[in-house]
Amino acid sequence: MEHYIKRETYLQKLINRRGNGEVKVITGPRRCGKSWLLSRIYTDWLVEQGVKKDNIILITFDADDLDNTLDLTKPENLKAYLRERLASDEEEYYVFLDEIQEVDGFERIVNGLNKKDNVDVYITGSNSKFLSSDINTLFRGRGDEVQVLPLSFKEFCTGKTESTADLWKEYYTFGGMPGLIGKKTAEQKTAYLQRLWKKTYIADVVERRNIKNLQALEALVDTLCSAIGSLNNPNKIANTIASVQKVKVDPETVFAYIGHLEDSYLFDGAKRYNIKGRKYFESIKKYYATDIGLRNARLNFRQQEITHIMENVIYNELRINGFSVDVGVIEQREMSDGKMQYKQLEVDFIATNGQEKYYIQSAYALPDEAKRQQELASLKRIEDSFKKIIIVADDIAPYIDENGFLFMGLFHFLLNGIPGR
Repeated sequence: MEHYIKRETYLQKLINRRGNGEVKVITGPRRCGKSWLLSRIYTDWLVEQGVKKDNIILITFDADDLDNTLDLTKPENLKAYLRERLASDEEEYYVFLDEIQEVDGFERIVNGLNKKDNVDVYITGSNSKFLSSDINTLFRGRGDEVQVLPLSFKEFCTGKTESTADLWKEYYTFGGMPGLIGKKTAEQKTAYLQRLWKKTYIADVVERRNIKNLQALEALVDTLCSAIGSLNNPNKIANTIASVQKVKVDPETVFAYIGHLEDSYLFDGAKRYNIKGRKYFESIKKYYATDIGLRNARLNFRQQEITHIMENVIYNELRINGFSVDVGVIEQREMSDGKMQYKQLEVDFIATNGQEKYYIQSAYALPDEAKRQQELASLKRIEDSFKKIIIVADDIAPYIDENGFLFMGLFHFLLNGIPGR
């Protein structure tokens, strides 16, 4: 069998959902590997389990891949084609509908398929039609989401013989878009990533959302790429766009356009959470790029601050592993010069998945004791017993310090995960 990256995390998620009576909804940005996951990885696995190849029906509605001989984006054509292919009530069928949002009224067709006991339905989508909040509505409570991101660092390293340090440099520069596989030069990789922005992502948002102010949208994308890992809100972003990009845009438009970019899975916003007060800060978020290479290419590789890049990669790794991620703050009162002062101590990530909870600091380097204590200050003030982790860029083996905090190297985290999980 042909060798390829098997994307075991996502394959296992599909295996776990096989035949569960729900519509499996695979979401994520365009070109991140959703189609390949179904058409090759999962298909190969199903065939290995004895499923007949003819009973696996894949239809792609992506405009770039569409077979125009029979326009299956027309509902009547699609229904007729599926009736022909699903010929027997006695046999088991798997139907994969790729970028199904291109079909008007697809919900009724998909819900109809899902009612058939012998049909297991999987669909992919790349826009707001498939936000988690909408899936239950679209599929009458019978939707089950699997979100796919570009290649993780561990997946990126699959089958490669270079040193981990060299692979890391390649990854944090160009990222993990599967389409980069086979592109040998930096020039080819850069051109591919920048073409994705222009021809696929920006064009898609403009068309689907009927964007009137393209200049503001482009300026917003640049601003979010520049400010990964920084606390932001629509007012602050609008002011930045006005002062740096010389583009006037109101905060309401910024808020709406950020929503469109998140709906297209290009950025992810982490809400700010007051750990002691147990409440969220309204409208304040840190935004992270879904793929660090896309972010870098958008900025023409001008802003290669490794601290922010490392933080973004850690955020994405946590999301890949099924965690919900907030950014934390501990508010502290202390006397200074005879006056009571309020300090806000940051916790980079609060990662939870319903069963586990971790407080995580991304610390590129701890060159001295002062920097070490600075990174630990917020963690020391958290009074619950959940695990507290400091991830450093140095390639160190995990160890527990005198506070009970887990220190671990970045490569160990990305390649092996959190010890004891």
